[in-house]
Amino acid sequence: MFAFLGLTGISLGQGQNAECMTNLSIYAEHAKVKNYDAAYGPWKLVYTACPDINKANFSYGERILQHKIENSTGAEKDGFIKELMNVYTDSKKYFPESFPTAMVAIDIILLKYDNKMASDEEIFNSLDKAFKEDRANFKNPKALYLYFSSLVDLYNAGKKDLQDVFNTYDDVTEKIEEENAQLTDEITALLPKEDAGTLTSKEKRSLRVATTNSESYGKIASSVDSKLGALADCENLIPLYQRNFEERKGDVTWVKRAVGRMFSKECTDDPMFRKLFEAQLKLDPSADAYVYGGTLKKKSGDNSGAIADFNKALELETNPRKKSNIAYKIATSYRNTSKSTSRSYAQKAIDANPSNGNAYLLIASLYASSANECGDTPFEKRAIYWKAAEMARKAGRVDPALSDRASQAAASYDAKAPSKTDIFNSGMAGKTLAFKCWVGGSVTVPSL
Repeated sequence: MFAFLGLTGISLGQGQNAECMTNLSIYAEHAKVKNYDAAYGPWKLVYTACPDINKANFSYGERILQHKIENSTGAEKDGFIKELMNVYTDSKKYFPESFPTAMVAIDIILLKYDNKMASDEEIFNSLDKAFKEDRANFKNPKALYLYFSSLVDLYNAGKKDLQDVFNTYDDVTEKIEEENAQLTDEITALLPKEDAGTLTSKEKRSLRVATTNSESYGKIASSVDSKLGALADCENLIPLYQRNFEERKGDVTWVKRAVGRMFSKECTDDPMFRKLFEAQLKLDPSADAYVYGGTLKKKSGDNSGAIADFNKALELETNPRKKSNIAYKIATSYRNTSKSTSRSYAQKAIDANPSNGNAYLLIASLYASSANECGDTPFEKRAIYWKAAEMARKAGRVDPALSDRASQAAASYDAKAPSKTDIFNSGMAGKTLAFKCWVGGSVTVPSL
């Protein structure tokens, strides 16, 4: 039994307690088959008498008590909730390496939230403390959203400043990006083996888990953006930065975040953007600064100067993921003025980071917007949507966090592509159709 459960770290004193050992085996057997009602009695005996006998007291204890909470009401339910909170608190006390600070704080606050036992203030303050004290272990997607959501609710109630909202938004989105980056790196390494059919059973499971977790982070990221909503529009950003500029212009983190937010919200026509950009250039003349400088030159009509700045940004950046993000920013700045240039930079983004799904989605949208440019007949023009759908599907495959957006985009493009009747009437089924426009390349018309 101990070998099966991997029960280690047994206290020399309490581990030899025959009654605890016997009841540990009993409740573990029951919990193993999800008979949590039968497991509760012997588990309670062991947890009370020998809490440090093994960490299974806490891992199995959580499952047992969650079952009891779900299947009880009133005072009895409240008692089980309180008991589970004690289990969470004690888990850190007896096995701190297995139950770190952030994990325990998240477990407690989510338990309170799910049972409507915590105010927005308590939720935010608890999660804010956990995030700042133990950021590395703050990984729960639901908690990341709740951390930000509770703050926005406090702002709407007049209890927090807008700058606090932006600061926490940046912290939360950066954390989501960090966690998803690790997952997409793992996915990128495994996808070629999946295509070749050489994945081991362990690798298949790893790919499945990484894909599922990446999808979860993607959904949370979308929810966080939705919660921020109009708060980050130009009409809110500009006066906020005007008010705080003199006080914060020497804070490189604040300046860089302000410039980045105004850039992403396309507030670059306002003089405040140039003012912030010049402050960043003075504090940190990094690759990003050249991106923003190039954007200003492009807006003023200096396209050659803009290209020079953009390429300088790519040359300066040595981190592949950051280089990819810079190339993607540049690509988006050209999507409405030069589709071929936009695709060129999007491809640079993919070359630097093959898991940059946003770059694939951008290319897909560029192709879809070129239908009228890429063919002589209605069939040839609509065939471009197959190529757009293919790129959209790639986006969701390399970065499952984008799977919802990618699948929706692909479905939309497929719906605009030629129908089976169109394919039959064209006589092109199974044949290759080349594109003579800027898109280039070809697609294979689906067989009937």
